[in-house]
Amino acid sequence: MLSRRSVMAATAGVVAAGALRPADAQAAAAATRWTEARATSWYNRQPWMVGPVYVTSTAVNQLEMWQAATFDPTTIDRELGWAQAIGVNTIRVFLHNGLWNEDPQGLLSRMDQFLTIATSHNIRTFFVLFDSVWRGLYKLGPQPAPLPGIHNSQWVQSPGALTLADPSQYPSLKSYVQGVISRFATDPRVVFWDLWNEADNSGSNDPVNKLDLVAALLPQVYAWAREASPTQPLTCCLWAGDWSTPSNFNAVQSAIMANNDINSFHNYGFVENFAQSANWMALYGRPVICTEYMARNIGCLFDTVLPFGKSRNLGMINWGFVVGKTQTNIPWDSAQHPYGDASAYGGTAFQIVVEPNGIKPVGPYAGETPPVWQHEVLHPDGTPYRNYEVQLIYDLATQGGSQPTPQSVVSQLRQG
Repeated sequence: MLSRRSVMAATAGVVAAGALRPADAQAAAAATRWTEARATSWYNRQPWMVGPVYVTSTAVNQLEMWQAATFDPTTIDRELGWAQAIGVNTIRVFLHNGLWNEDPQGLLSRMDQFLTIATSHNIRTFFVLFDSVWRGLYKLGPQPAPLPGIHNSQWVQSPGALTLADPSQYPSLKSYVQGVISRFATDPRVVFWDLWNEADNSGSNDPVNKLDLVAALLPQVYAWAREASPTQPLTCCLWAGDWSTPSNFNAVQSAIMANNDINSFHNYGFVENFAQSANWMALYGRPVICTEYMARNIGCLFDTVLPFGKSRNLGMINWGFVVGKTQTNIPWDSAQHPYGDASAYGGTAFQIVVEPNGIKPVGPYAGETPPVWQHEVLHPDGTPYRNYEVQLIYDLATQGGSQPTPQSVVSQLRQG
């Protein structure tokens, strides 16, 4: 089984590192991190958070989801109505700094519209501002179609390789962070801020010194966010490694754990592996939310992991909701052997394909999409992939029984 890190391994380019400027260092030192007591008090006032990472099924990536020409409130309203029907109360949604650079007021307006729709379904949102995963280069405007048979084939990093490698562009990142957060700093529709997804992960076209660049930039991002005076807490996740002691942290993880108001993590393992990660996170004395889990094909199941999370009062956010253009029902390893017919790539010459992770395919083609979905919960028409799962989510979210039956929630979805 390929690891997610191996699937995302990058082709590297040589770039120069940026130094932490004195003014930013002073701002970082002056910023006020929430105390453990304040974070715990805040968390105790929240309902148990449960829901998905939400990407509109009609969008291939963050840019297509949010750009004016492809923003799709009709689909958002329909799909979040389905989410409400199965008990979802919280969703995780990715943004992108390029959207701010292109049209800041338009982005804020569409975010407000999105939050209004979500709130109409009794769902709160937390936004992800940056992301270190998948494609390091991107273009605004019309987005390419998904590559046939490949998981998340057009997802793009934020800020992206070129901006990350050029400190002269960091003021635009500060403007983005502060512009977005200040607009919604006191908005109860936003539950918290997820500043950087898997900050120490990798993707295509990464700078060779990406880890150093992120480790220097990330404390500035926390400081910029705090200068915007949000009433919501800040977090970034840990996702790989042994977190049982701070001596195991890399530079990015150290920055995260020194600045988080609340802690968050990702885990796609069996329930016993998930429990180990949760136990490690509990050592650090702050509320904990799992902001990614659930990969059926490698043993991370709603059936086992979600009840465990509820028993520990961990916020639980799975990857994916309605299957669509991101194709994340297809396994991670599809980047190396697409799940589809070779004719989609011009016969057998699929070494010419631009892979999302920069790795040449190893072949052969895997043929049909596996019957077991990796991620996602619903088909495009709202039909559950597994009836048991949606009833389990509903019952746990609404304090229901521990032995769900599939009829009630499924009937609601069909009526919707």
